[in-house]
Amino acid sequence: MLKKLLLVVLFIGTTVSAQDYFFKKYHPFNSDIPSPEEFLGYPIGQHHTRHDLIVAYLTKLAETSDRASIYEYGRTHEGRKLVMLTVTSPSNLGNLEQIQSQHLKFVDPSQTASNYDEVPIFVNLGYNVHGNEPSSSEAAMLTAYTLVASNSAEVTKYINNGVILIDPTINPDGRDRHTQWANMYQGNPLVADPQDAEHNEYWPRGRTNHYWFDLNRDWLLGINPESRGKLTWYHQWYPNVVTDFHEMGTQSSYFFEPMKDNASLNPIMPKENYIDLNNLFGDYYAAALDSIGSFYFTKEVFDGTYPGYGSSYPDLQGGLAILFEQASSRGHKQTTAFGEITFPFTIRNQYTSSMATVQASVENKAKLRKYQQDFFKSALGNADKNRLKGYSFKDNHDPNRVKAFIDKLLLHKIDVYQSGDEFVVPTRQPQYRMVQTMFETYEKYRDSVYYDASAWSVANFYNMKYKPVSTLNLGTKITSTEDLVKPKAVVKTNYAYIIDYDDYNAVAALNYLQSKGLVVSSSFKPFTAKTTDGNKRFNYGALVIPVSLQKKNADDVFKIVSKAQEKYQVPTYAANTGYNAQGIDLGSRYVEPVTKPKAAMIIGDGVRSYDAGEVWHLLDTRVHMPITKIPIRNFGRANLDKYNTLVMVSGNYNFSKTQLEKIKDWTSKGNTLITLGTAAKWAIDKKLVKEKLTEGKEKDSTKAVNRKPYVDAPENLGKDYVGGAIFKVDLDITHPLAFGYRDNTIPVYKNNTVWLAPSKNEYATVAKYAKDPHVDGFITKKNTEEFLKPSASLIVSKLGGGRVILFADNPNFRGSWYGTNRLFLNALFLGDKIEIPE
Repeated sequence: MLKKLLLVVLFIGTTVSAQDYFFKKYHPFNSDIPSPEEFLGYPIGQHHTRHDLIVAYLTKLAETSDRASIYEYGRTHEGRKLVMLTVTSPSNLGNLEQIQSQHLKFVDPSQTASNYDEVPIFVNLGYNVHGNEPSSSEAAMLTAYTLVASNSAEVTKYINNGVILIDPTINPDGRDRHTQWANMYQGNPLVADPQDAEHNEYWPRGRTNHYWFDLNRDWLLGINPESRGKLTWYHQWYPNVVTDFHEMGTQSSYFFEPMKDNASLNPIMPKENYIDLNNLFGDYYAAALDSIGSFYFTKEVFDGTYPGYGSSYPDLQGGLAILFEQASSRGHKQTTAFGEITFPFTIRNQYTSSMATVQASVENKAKLRKYQQDFFKSALGNADKNRLKGYSFKDNHDPNRVKAFIDKLLLHKIDVYQSGDEFVVPTRQPQYRMVQTMFETYEKYRDSVYYDASAWSVANFYNMKYKPVSTLNLGTKITSTEDLVKPKAVVKTNYAYIIDYDDYNAVAALNYLQSKGLVVSSSFKPFTAKTTDGNKRFNYGALVIPVSLQKKNADDVFKIVSKAQEKYQVPTYAANTGYNAQGIDLGSRYVEPVTKPKAAMIIGDGVRSYDAGEVWHLLDTRVHMPITKIPIRNFGRANLDKYNTLVMVSGNYNFSKTQLEKIKDWTSKGNTLITLGTAAKWAIDKKLVKEKLTEGKEKDSTKAVNRKPYVDAPENLGKDYVGGAIFKVDLDITHPLAFGYRDNTIPVYKNNTVWLAPSKNEYATVAKYAKDPHVDGFITKKNTEEFLKPSASLIVSKLGGGRVILFADNPNFRGSWYGTNRLFLNALFLGDKIEIPE
């Protein structure tokens, strides 16, 4: 049957039958409403549709129909519109504010609304979070047209009883990157050969957004404007049902929920969600797909353990989130083991599931509403059962990092209070489950294999020193972070300015000062300075701007320093003397000028685009420092002498002998090579450095091998991989790479099996995993004892006159690890100051 359906698609022309392939069951249609084919000039599936045309079509629907309105909820990094099309009956649309108000009573535990079946159900159809999984955005146009233009009794029932909120493209930047590729290489006739260029995108491919982030992991972390805009919108609407449409390998079929069992021992979402409701909706999907002869599978591979997916975050907001995965044509037509899969075929499955979602939601609206109400009421009930009443946290040395963490809490509508110099998050609040997500850590799990991470306690991402509390003193509720950090304005001096390097934004301020032509020094020992505000104790790394030694006059220096403070809100002080109250003086040889980084990063095939994007994003959006991205295909002719720092993130690097020598020679001249993850392993394997990898216990080859069932192999082998866990490291806070840290124990994120043996040089191991390293997440006992505990997380190794900095772990993971960003930034700005004793 599948072959037959696929072959049928090949003969569809540009007639009305092309449209009927998708929605003939929903006739009659309003002829005043243009179909996608009439608007675009080609039938859906003949080409990949650009995002601007998708937005234009939905805008046209809103202009020509009294069933639809369109709303822009944000812009992408590249300036593309993020839109939501609202479709419902004309009477509902004209009364939408009141309906929204009625709907929100069900998410407020203090309300007692019981008119579950009277308020239209809210359904958010979300499409195309991965840009090169394009079938769903095409289905979004078909779904929108059907709901806006169909006059069938079925659709009339849907729009009378539901408010359907259509997000056609969650990742427009990635989609357009892939759309350009697919259309550029589209043949006529179509080429089904999997080796054709159309089916094989070039790096970084269209999956990710502008900075190569996977937006389907960003719902919890909220780093990118696409996610932040969506989250802001989400907490204004709290839809009852949310879809998350994806594509998977071409040789597969179609997946819908129920998922693989959650790997958590005690998932914080109610069982009713992932058992009752998923099975209820699953029956609708099975019936709909059976009716068109499509094959599918459920309960395999995918799990919703990580709470930051589009198919899991809404589950923590009283909604039902549903994942779909369609075998991808990766272009317009491709050969598979079942024949040929075409783009229109993939679109039809997504469209069919979209309409089935609306049907299931409308026909079960009372059940879904009651569930959402019970969800938020049970949040308070669960909190009441817990002896723990909240969490307190503070960091008086780094207010901007604290501010960033509070901003994340507020983004998720978590209540935060300020009590003296501490901040308090009570557990008894509607977002109790999100509080659990942010703070709770785990070490026991029902399963050991995860689709994504096994650890996500966001407080640890920020290196936040927090503690559970059993009694509360709430203080003042925080509703905005806008005025949370307001350091006292620096006064003018003719001698020197000092910036507290403990603050997260201090590196950005340093870069700003350097970009304006000022010479800035870093203190390699602590001191107490006599400032105009009195004696002030400064930690390792404090930035010193000597006024008389600048090429600019004192007035201009003051303006630049004042602007840096205003822009980055960093604590800045004026000193009229270099004779300090304690410790070294400002003219000490331990106060060294910081060399302005001239940084480059290798990108391209073989390089992990996620990791490279995280570096690019960090420097662009927080430090505002340029970094040259050198494609690996151009590396042979690249002039490295233009740079003093080279970044290599995780990847598979296959350099020629000549290129390897090029890197060695350049580093030996006194430059800094920064390697992350598998790039650090590569540096050791290629003998750039004399460091070694940790070797576990060798297997006894003479010992008899126990047979195991073949079917269990993927699960058993998967246990040995560290998929994403948080561990403590012991940090040498006197080392330049650790400047800005006060505590010698910090959490790091590990999602690889790169195990660095501590350096034989006693001054070269900057961070080593602690004796009791586990903070959060799954790791086997074997990996813990044989590899983790004996290993180092961060090493600096000498190479000629330069150095190689080896990060076993990724300090910039998903743009969210504020707690370890400083290690990487110090490598960029202070790497050349590291002297490694022989």
